[in-house]
Amino acid sequence: MANTSIKQERQHTPELSQKSNTGAMVIIGALFFIFGFVTWLNAILIPYFKISLELNNFQSYLVAFAFYISYFVMAIPSAWVLKMTGFKNGMSVGLLIMAVGALIFVPAAMTRTLELFLIGLFVQGTGLAVLQTASNPYITILGPLESAAKRISIMGVSNKIGGVIGSIALGAIVLSNADEVVAKLETLSLAEKVVELDAMASKVILPYVLIMAVLVALAVVIYFSSLPEVDTDQENETVAAANVNKTSILQFPHLLLGAFTMFLYVGVEVMAGDTIVSYGAAQGIPYTTAKFFTSFTLGAMVVAYFIGVFSIPKYISQEKALKISAIVGVLFTVGAILTSGYVSVLFIALLGLANALMWPAIWPLAIADLGRFTKIGSSLIIMGIAGGAILPLIYGALADAWNPSQAYWIMVPCYLFILFYAAKGHKVGRKA
Repeated sequence: MANTSIKQERQHTPELSQKSNTGAMVIIGALFFIFGFVTWLNAILIPYFKISLELNNFQSYLVAFAFYISYFVMAIPSAWVLKMTGFKNGMSVGLLIMAVGALIFVPAAMTRTLELFLIGLFVQGTGLAVLQTASNPYITILGPLESAAKRISIMGVSNKIGGVIGSIALGAIVLSNADEVVAKLETLSLAEKVVELDAMASKVILPYVLIMAVLVALAVVIYFSSLPEVDTDQENETVAAANVNKTSILQFPHLLLGAFTMFLYVGVEVMAGDTIVSYGAAQGIPYTTAKFFTSFTLGAMVVAYFIGVFSIPKYISQEKALKISAIVGVLFTVGAILTSGYVSVLFIALLGLANALMWPAIWPLAIADLGRFTKIGSSLIIMGIAGGAILPLIYGALADAWNPSQAYWIMVPCYLFILFYAAKGHKVGRKA
C-alpha cells in the first residue's frame, strides 16, 4: 500500500530512506526469528505435556488452544495499544508481555499444574498478538504492495529457522529420554510415578528462564533502536477516494474473507507442525526420532519461502502462489491419510511446502486498499490466527474418537476454501 508521507520522504531523502528500510528489515527479521522460536516450541510441549501431565490427545492440544486463542481475545486490544504507543514501542511492550508468560512456566513446572502452563502460554500468545499486529503491516508498508509477499517470505525464512532451532533445542532437553520414561511409568508405584513425572516436568524451567532473559534484552534493544515509525492513517489519493464513504471495517468483504482464510490457514499450518511428533509416535515411531519431525515440516517451509523470495512477483503473482499452495495442500493431506508409517509422516512434513507461502500471500491481499483502516484491519486478520487454537483441538478430539490418521480429513475443506479465496475471494468488494 502506498503511503503519502513515506512517498514524500523517499523522494526527498532516498538514500536515508533506503538505509532506514534496510535497518528496519533486519530488526523485524530478528523479531520474526523470535516469533518462530517461541511459537514452534508448542510442537514439543504437546507430547511433553501429554507424558509429564498424563493427558489424552484432546487435552494435550489445549497447549495450542491456550496459545493461539490469545490472538482472538487480544487482537483488538493490541490495536489500541499500538494507537497509544506506535509500532516501535508497541513491539517492546509485546516482548515484555511474552517474557512474563515465559516466567509463569517456572511455578507451573514446579507444581506440575496444567492450568498454570496454559496461562503462561496464553500470556505469551498475548505478547505475540501485539508483536504480530505491529510487525506484519509494518513489513508490508515498507515497500511496494505487489512485492509484499516477497518481503514477508524473507521474514518467514527467519521465522521458520527460529522454529527449527527452538523445536530441536527444546526437544533435545525435555524429550531426551521420553521413550524410557513412558515404558518405566508402567512399572512404577503411584509415589514413584509422581517423582519421575516431577523430574520430567522440571526440565522445562531452565529453557524458559533463558527465553525470558532474551525477550527482555530484545525489548530494550527495540526501544532504543532507530526503527522508523510509519503512519498507516494516511492514504494516497486513490485509496482515499475509494474509502470516502467507508465508516466500518465490516465494509471490506475481501478483508473479512481474508481473516477467515487466515483462520483456516493457521489451523492447517499448526496441525502440520504441532501434531506431527505425536502422530509419528502414534505410527509406532520412537520419540527419540519423532521429536525431530517438526523441524522437517519447518525445513520444508523454509525451502518454499526461498522459492517465494526469488519468484514473487517476478515470475508468479501472490494470488497464483496461493492457488498452487492450496492444491498441493489437498494432495499431500490425502497422501498422508492413505499411507502409513514414515511415508505418511513425510506427507505431513511436506505440508510445509504447501503452507509456507500462504501467510505472505493472504496478508497483503486481505489488507489491500484499507488505508486508515489498516491498524484495525490488521487486528482482524490477527484474530484469524485463532484457527491455530480451534482446529488442532478438533483434530485432537477426532484423533481420540477415530484415529490420528483419519482425523487429518479436517484439513481438506480448509485448503479448498483457501483455494476459493485465492481465485475469487480476495476480489470481493474491491474496485478494479
